[in-house]
Amino acid sequence: MAKTPVCHPVGLGLQRLFARGFVVAGGMFWIAASFAAEYGFRAQTPLVSARNALLPLALTIIVFTLGLYNEDATAALLGVGVVGICLWGLLTAWEAGVWILMGLTLIGPMVLAAVLYFAAARMQTACTLVEQMATAPAEA
Repeated sequence: MAKTPVCHPVGLGLQRLFARGFVVAGGMFWIAASFAAEYGFRAQTPLVSARNALLPLALTIIVFTLGLYNEDATAALLGVGVVGICLWGLLTAWEAGVWILMGLTLIGPMVLAAVLYFAAARMQTACTLVEQMATAPAEA
């Protein structure tokens, strides 16, 4: 006999909330960090610094919006992003301190958000199946 799917709507909501929270918080951090790096360390004007912060802003908006509609694709996009960041680190020979910093501020949160989006997609599938089973006509 097949295992009956179990739906936990509260768990689903929490998974979505925390996944989206990681995307928004991480995006805000990287927007501020890229602005501050340009403005503070390279002495760029505020307008140039703001322009350079548009890439993290655009990426955050894209990932957040995609996460509202397709959690599987968002998890995959975040996973590809993590692989890309790790390749970037290998190709540019980051030192240990940079790996730790990037791991704590970018790689780790992206992996966690990807796992949460993936889990939310699985729970949504289970909830859909439970709903369909409840509304299906009884077999004779």
